[in-house]
Amino acid sequence: MTINGLDLTIHTTVLPHTDPDASLAFYRDVLGFEVRADVGQGSMRWITVGPAGQPGTSILLAPPAVDPGITDDERRTIAEMMAKGTYGWILLASTDLDGTFEAIQATDADVVQEPTDQPYGIRDCAFRDPAGNLIRIRQLG
Repeated sequence: MTINGLDLTIHTTVLPHTDPDASLAFYRDVLGFEVRADVGQGSMRWITVGPAGQPGTSILLAPPAVDPGITDDERRTIAEMMAKGTYGWILLASTDLDGTFEAIQATDADVVQEPTDQPYGIRDCAFRDPAGNLIRIRQLG
């Protein structure tokens, strides 16, 4: 059922990167996402990744604050928030949270929270990617 005739899906979300090679390695080699596009060069690369078997859902890893309409003050704020890990985040899901946590932890990923039963009814864990983005993973089912 759609509201007002709209039929929407989530296609792509954007997370910033500070080191495209490190971000690519994390999402491809640690999380196992497939690389769908890698354009640009140097730090000005736009990399699209996504889970295998879900071609309609992607994450665009992009250089932060490159929009010409962003002021220098805004660029500084974004850089400060990224350094603190408060700028970008995403919520993923797994049918085997504990196994997923162990596999990611074994790669020396930056662990923020081990699998925990939250008071609001979910079980989840959290990591940071190389740019400081928070990656939360919740248990499905």
